Amino acid sequence: MKFGLIIIGDEIVQGERIDAHFPAIKKILAERGLRLAWVEYLCDDRAELVARFEQSFQRSLAQDCPVLVTGGIGATPDDHTRQAVAQALDLPMALHPEAVKLIDASALERGETDLQTATHQQRRQMANFVVGAQLIPNPFNGIAGFSIRQHYFMPGFPVMAHPMAEWVLDTYYQDAFFKDNFTQRCCMVYDLQESQLTPLMEAIERDFVGVQTYSLPTLGHYGEVKRYSLELGVKAEDEAVLLIDEAWETLLARVLKIGGQLS
Repeated sequence: MKFGLIIIGDEIVQGERIDAHFPAIKKILAERGLRLAWVEYLCDDRAELVARFEQSFQRSLAQDCPVLVTGGIGATPDDHTRQAVAQALDLPMALHPEAVKLIDASALERGETDLQTATHQQRRQMANFVVGAQLIPNPFNGIAGFSIRQHYFMPGFPVMAHPMAEWVLDTYYQDAFFKDNFTQRCCMVYDLQESQLTPLMEAIERDFVGVQTYSLPTLGHYGEVKRYSLELGVKAEDEAVLLIDEAWETLLARVLKIGGQLS
């Protein structure tokens, strides 16, 4: 099963912080036999978020592809995710009673006794979700995320979002674990250019229908010598998995024939 991933935050898009979500979410999915279908990075811009969420809700419904979303669910002026979701779905927002209880409980645990202060009322806005949303528990501080229509909205803080993503997968998608019929092969090829390998790759895709090829070139230093190398691979899913071993052996033989070195 494949998932979409939307990562929201000006600080990530503008390079002020290094994104920690993509590698972690990819790993969390892989540990359960799941994969990413696509990834998007979005700024904290209300209009842009509304437009992208409208597209994402439609795409998820059409492709049965759930979407994990991180960032923008706080209660400061630069947090727009909760409001953008409601606008994209043309649904009202309301304080979620259970989410309010969790926020109140977190404040009481910290020793706060007056839950009517302006500060706490502002904090409660983090429980203002689109009507119909379900809660995603937050083991770090109890302030919940939310889900609606196969979209799962979590904070931008990795220490919160990643355990919440694990909970989403383990709660809603356990039946899909390790059900994908997908495999791939790869190795490093030295001293050949992509232009030399492209005809070989095209032939593999033509002769073994459903098998896909890929290459990722690099120019590395090996001692005092610069040496061109690339990662060459094949991948397949469903019925084409049965062809991948023959396709891979065929590709490697052809690479060796034109002078490539493998590792």
